[in-house]
Amino acid sequence: MIQAKGYAAQDAETDLAPWDFERREVGPHDVQIEIQYCGVCHSDLHQIKNDWFPGIFPMVPGHEIVGRIVKVGDHVKKFKVDELAGVGCMVDSCQVCENCKDGLEQYCLEGNVQTYNGRGKDGVPTYGGYSNTIVVREEFVLHISDKLSLAATAPLLCAGITTYSPLRHWKVGKGHKLAVLGLGGLGHMGVKFGVAFGAEVTVLSTSASKAEAAKALGAHHFVVTSDPAQLKAVKGSFDFILDTVSAEHDMNMYLSLLRTNGTHICVGVPPAYSIHPFSLLGGRKSVAGSGIGGIPETQEMLDFCAEHNIVSDIEMIDIKDIQTAYDRMVKGDVRYRFVIDIATL
Repeated sequence: MIQAKGYAAQDAETDLAPWDFERREVGPHDVQIEIQYCGVCHSDLHQIKNDWFPGIFPMVPGHEIVGRIVKVGDHVKKFKVDELAGVGCMVDSCQVCENCKDGLEQYCLEGNVQTYNGRGKDGVPTYGGYSNTIVVREEFVLHISDKLSLAATAPLLCAGITTYSPLRHWKVGKGHKLAVLGLGGLGHMGVKFGVAFGAEVTVLSTSASKAEAAKALGAHHFVVTSDPAQLKAVKGSFDFILDTVSAEHDMNMYLSLLRTNGTHICVGVPPAYSIHPFSLLGGRKSVAGSGIGGIPETQEMLDFCAEHNIVSDIEMIDIKDIQTAYDRMVKGDVRYRFVIDIATL
C-alpha cells in the first residue's frame, strides 16, 4: 500500500484535522499523481456535514485535483511520468452502460464512483484531494496544459465543467441572451464561458456591490434582483438562465425573466424548488438540470481553456486554514474559489 497523508473529518461534528491513511498500489491501468493543488468546493462542506446524505467517515474531501504524475501502470497508454494531470469528481464507473459509452460517465446507470465519500468497486472508501497523493485508473485522469496557472486550473475540474457542460449541451452562443444567476465559484465561470461562447451575458445578483466585479469578468449587463424596476426592465428577456445559487430562491420570479421557450438551467443545489405550473405554462418554459460533465467533455473544456486562457479566479490558502476558508465561503467572502496549496500539508 502507498502511505498518504491528508486532512480528514472523523465525523460530521468535528473539524478537519491531519490524518494518515493508505492508498492502493498502482495497478496495471492506474496513474499515481503527486497532488500540488486542490480546489475547495461548497460541496466539500455539505458532505462533511452530512447535509445531503450520511457520509463515509473518516472523510478526506476534495475533487478539484491537479498535480504531477509520479508513477504509471504497465498498461497505461495515455499518460507518462512527470506530466501534469488532473482528477475531477469521479474516479470510476461501469464503463459499459449506454451513458458511459456516450462519454457521460457522470450519469452512469450503475452509479459512478465519486472521488471522495464513495466506495470503489472493491468496497473500499474513496479519499479525495486534501491529500498529498492519489491513485486513479487511467480513464478518469485528465491532461492539464502547462500554458495555464496550475493552481487556478484546479477549480475547472468541478466549477469549470459544471458550467461549461450545460452551456455546450444547450448550444448557448452568439445570438443568445444568457443570464447567470449568482456570482460565486460557479457563477464567475459561467460568465467567462458565456462570454467566450459569444452570448450576451447578464449577471443576476441580490448584491449591488458585485456589479463592478461582474463587468471585470466580461459580463455585458448587471441586474440587482432586489430592485423591482431593474427586474421589470428584463422581464421576458433571456433565452437561458444558468442558476448557480445553492440557497433557496424564488424560482417563479426568475422564470418570468425568460423569453417564450426559454430554459432555466439548475446547477446550484438549493434545499428545494417551489415552482407554480403557470410559471412554466405561460411561455412554454423549461426547467432543466445538469451535473458536471463526462470525461471526454471535461478534457474538451480543459483544452478550450488552454486555448482561450481561461482559469478560475482564486485565493490560495494553507491547508491549516481550511475551516476559516469554509466560514468565509458560507458568507460569500471569496472571489471566487479557494485553492489549497498541498505543499502546506
